[in-house]
Amino acid sequence: MNTVSTPRVEGFYWAAITFSQTLGTALGDWIADTGDLGYEGGALVFGIGLALIAALYFWTDVSRVLLFWAAFILTRPLGATLGDLLDKPLDHGGFALSRPAASAVITAMMLTCILLLPQRPGRHPGQARTVA
Repeated sequence: MNTVSTPRVEGFYWAAITFSQTLGTALGDWIADTGDLGYEGGALVFGIGLALIAALYFWTDVSRVLLFWAAFILTRPLGATLGDLLDKPLDHGGFALSRPAASAVITAMMLTCILLLPQRPGRHPGQARTVA
């Protein structure tokens, strides 16, 4: 976040966040509500997209910035379809959980990921490597 240091850059940053949130949620709803995919199929499509991005990250030299933004954008429709899957009525293809129950499930999933997938500090590609 050191590069977000001017009002113009900050404005671009927040515009990107706002558009990705809005358009990503709309895309997730559109995929799930139209056609035959439903909420589970929509979540599967976006989950596969994220898995492909992860594969590109680990096994290619594709731009990390491009991969970050692609993953960032795909998490929005994935979240929308998973959220809808949890709280929509059974006759609409959901699990009919209440909003608090759906929020509890999502919170539990997030905490599980945080605990099982610990993060390590990385180094910026432009930084020189220090030898200890």
